[in-house]
Amino acid sequence: MLNLKPLVLSCALSTLIATNALAAEISSDKNKLPEIGSAGFSVLSIEKERQIGGEMMRQIRASQPVLNDPVLTEYINDLGNRMVRNANDVNYSFEFFVIQNEELNAFAFFGGHIAVHSGLITTTKTESELASVIAHEISHVTQRHLARRLEAQSKSQPLAMAGLISSVLLALVNPSVGIAALSTTMAASKQAGINYTRGNEKEADRVGIMLLANSGFNPQGAPDFFATMAAKYRYKSKPPAMLLTHPLPESRISDARLRAQSLSPRPLAPNLQFELAKARIKARYESDALRNITYFEDILNKKRYAVESAAKYGLALAHYENKDYQFAITLLSELLAQDDKNLFYVDALTDAYISVKAFDKAISMLAELNLLMPNNQVVTLNYANVLQEAAKLSEAEVVLQDFITLNPRNFIAHDLLTTVYRKQNKKALMHASKAEVFALLGAYPKAVDELQTGYNFVEENPLLKKRMKGRILQLQAQQEKLKRL
Repeated sequence: MLNLKPLVLSCALSTLIATNALAAEISSDKNKLPEIGSAGFSVLSIEKERQIGGEMMRQIRASQPVLNDPVLTEYINDLGNRMVRNANDVNYSFEFFVIQNEELNAFAFFGGHIAVHSGLITTTKTESELASVIAHEISHVTQRHLARRLEAQSKSQPLAMAGLISSVLLALVNPSVGIAALSTTMAASKQAGINYTRGNEKEADRVGIMLLANSGFNPQGAPDFFATMAAKYRYKSKPPAMLLTHPLPESRISDARLRAQSLSPRPLAPNLQFELAKARIKARYESDALRNITYFEDILNKKRYAVESAAKYGLALAHYENKDYQFAITLLSELLAQDDKNLFYVDALTDAYISVKAFDKAISMLAELNLLMPNNQVVTLNYANVLQEAAKLSEAEVVLQDFITLNPRNFIAHDLLTTVYRKQNKKALMHASKAEVFALLGAYPKAVDELQTGYNFVEENPLLKKRMKGRILQLQAQQEKLKRL
């Protein structure tokens, strides 16, 4: 039985190297990969992968600095799903998300979940470089490397599997520390599938580079990324997390270079959305406002930018963070006039309007976009937010309820709706909404407590009482199902 309480499994982390001494014990026959399509199924069904992946995602939300930033979430999911559409063996919908961490890393785990560190986005030089890493992680998932890894483990050391799995959580969160725990577990069980996992890396490279090319990106992005990573860490004694979780021998670099060349390099112009994402992370989540103002002013003055409008956007955000709201509004308005549906600009301008209490301007802009892009998370969440800031609480409530009906796992929407109910003094609904926030964090006992508290505030509304009772039973059943996984 897999104990998921402390557990997060990562396809990427199955590539961890234990120790050089342990590597010497590996026999050559373990380098043989099981046949795709057959391995993994006796250990985990696709449905069980989905269930475990969902619980892992809740654990990640509860334990890691996931960026609940609708603009970055929209961008990274658009980028990832452009490649998923061209991938083979896709068994479920994918979810891509960004973790605020300047370490260079990305990882995949069950159920099509792929995490990208913010530092990976800001370090890559082109969108094709970033896409090459994401394509690699998508390939780990579609090739079912983790299920196959557990299949191999169960055949040789079934009793050691729980210890191996439990060690993965720490390695996922902090590879430089967690590798020791995983190394100890593997050594204790004499399980040494290192060649097997290196084979996974090569297979993910092969499938990923082909996926990169088939999705319209430059296949040269993969070897270019290896070069970018080498340059960044050339003079540093501590290797990046990505090298701890994704071994990079010279043979792998050479293979990637030859494969990319065989697919014909496709030089692409700088991508505006990618450059805006980089600027947003830099201005909002890295360094301080004054340093960022200096940085963006410098690259604009010296024309050291890939796309000028992205540099101006970064400057506007840096001024916003410095509370120079009017400067930010002026610059963002100019950018939006040139590209009136760009959601990076819309989101930032909405925040600036709220800061100067220009609610009508924000509402007018977003109401129009909401008609053009119904249920777009950037537009809808900003629209609901400005409505509640403007004390138009009933309107905000309707917008959020409609959105949640179609997007029940959206963390920001539930959190924002909780705020709206609190401001309306709708205590029963506030507690029910807060319960959904806790459920998305995997905190089922707290979620049940919130519903039970909220139930006490329900007056003459038998339908709401029935709904809350039903939801309590659902959450309790979910908790029991978790124990049986």
